[in-house]
Amino acid sequence: MQLIVRHTVLTAFFIAAAALSIPAQAQTGGEFKPQVGQAGKDVIWVPTPKSLVEKMLKMVDVKPTDVVYDLGSGDGITVITAAKQFGVRATGIEYNPDMVELSKRNAEREGVADKTRFIRGDIFATDFSDATVLTMYLLPYLNLKLRPTILNMKPGTRVVSHAFTMDDWAPDQTDSTEGRTAYMWIVPAKVEGNWKMDKGTMELKQKFQDFEGVFRNGDGMSWRVTATNLRGDQISFSIGGASYTGRVSGSTMKGTMRARADAPATPWSATLVR
Repeated sequence: MQLIVRHTVLTAFFIAAAALSIPAQAQTGGEFKPQVGQAGKDVIWVPTPKSLVEKMLKMVDVKPTDVVYDLGSGDGITVITAAKQFGVRATGIEYNPDMVELSKRNAEREGVADKTRFIRGDIFATDFSDATVLTMYLLPYLNLKLRPTILNMKPGTRVVSHAFTMDDWAPDQTDSTEGRTAYMWIVPAKVEGNWKMDKGTMELKQKFQDFEGVFRNGDGMSWRVTATNLRGDQISFSIGGASYTGRVSGSTMKGTMRARADAPATPWSATLVR
């Protein structure tokens, strides 16, 4: 019930804000011109300022090798900016066919038609699993509906949202410009479970990018797993006085360990046993 109320209130706010601050463009025939506040499948259309689009793309550190998807791409500004200013190939998923065609025309005018693609589709029925970067300006309940799909994406995938959070999945970074806020997350690797190590077993519990655990050796002694950090597939933690850094790859972890700060680095590995 709370989410439904929030959705209704936020939609009403968007419509009121749009009416007060940005006059709607009348449909006079000819080329389609979007109206601020016009209804879509799940949200109304309110444009994201160019300065925030640039901020969002910088937050996720877009590189030419990335695969960028904008969910609910509207007039294509995020996709076009990614292609034009960051040199990346980008795709927009938009339900409104008129907006899709408008985006294609805008990309052509900006000289990036060869680097952009616009799909007329439902963001909940279109495959974007190959993305390394996701951008979006949706409502909170839509972010939550997408969250399970996003958490199952490749660890290290970066996600940035204009205005709205992922509820109790805390962002890795928050930034703002012109009074608008953006939130960024990095999809974490899955590390919950029992991990067999050379001299014992490490049992981890996880909530998004946060984790904690206990290490037990073969003699029945145990130590808390502390100084934990998980950023995508990069992991670090301490057991006793030893510090570990490494990479998670499915059911294995491996990296280097130092028994103390001034000790040489030695290799370590762990295998998920449950």
